[in-house]
Amino acid sequence: MEIDPPYQLLDFGDGRKLERFGRFLIDRPCPAAQWAPRDPNRWKGSVRFQRDDGQTGRWRPSDALPRRWTLTFGRLTVELRPTETGHLGLFPEQIQNWEWIARQIARAGPQPHVLNLFAHSGASTLAAAAAGARVVHVDAAQSAVSWARRNARHSGLEDAPVHWIIEDAVKFVRREIRRGTCYDAVILDPPSFGRGPKGQTWKLTTGLPGLLENCAKLTGDQRAFFLMTCHTTGVGPAELGAYLASSVFGNCQAGVRAETLYLVSQDGRKLPSGIVGRWP
Repeated sequence: MEIDPPYQLLDFGDGRKLERFGRFLIDRPCPAAQWAPRDPNRWKGSVRFQRDDGQTGRWRPSDALPRRWTLTFGRLTVELRPTETGHLGLFPEQIQNWEWIARQIARAGPQPHVLNLFAHSGASTLAAAAAGARVVHVDAAQSAVSWARRNARHSGLEDAPVHWIIEDAVKFVRREIRRGTCYDAVILDPPSFGRGPKGQTWKLTTGLPGLLENCAKLTGDQRAFFLMTCHTTGVGPAELGAYLASSVFGNCQAGVRAETLYLVSQDGRKLPSGIVGRWP
């Protein structure tokens, strides 16, 4: 049974958020939720993810969620599944970015060439492909690329012009520069820390400027749009805007817009959910 809307933020507070994904109520950690919950009774009967000492944890009750299920957002159907890190493969704060991507592609001309780095389960890739772009989808994890390809099938986009790449993003971009490849747009959602398939290490605060400079080389004067999201502590809108303006455009007056992403609850409260930088 389809439930509309497919996603809702119901409540948040005390370092957690209560969300509805289709018919499932899910209670997960959220460091930004520093207020008291508005309606504690509403949380009863939810499926709770509880972290262990590290980055992983457990879902309680352990059998309350299916192994996989799907939700449909407009033209996209995405697969959700509970992971040991508490993620489900859908990041609701990105929905507004999918819509923005589609608008940019519509104004960019026929079949723009888009590069999506750190592309995870592929919703942004598919938003671009559904809008008419050719997309190169890059993620270091084979499991993430497989998940994205399943999302393409769920969305009826298995034959869309998407090139699926399992590769370290930094290494791939350098290789594309040597090949002389050109792109019309870049989308990226880099982690704070990460490792490539061959043990390459990534730290956003040190690796991002060089990566952005190389992305600028891939787009050059034909750049149609640029989108970056970030969830790194200490990097706010001002910092992200400065990274993009200086590394991609070499000009603080380039017109980059950086702002906080929010999830909005049913009662209108805003929960900070990362940072986005967009151009134009």
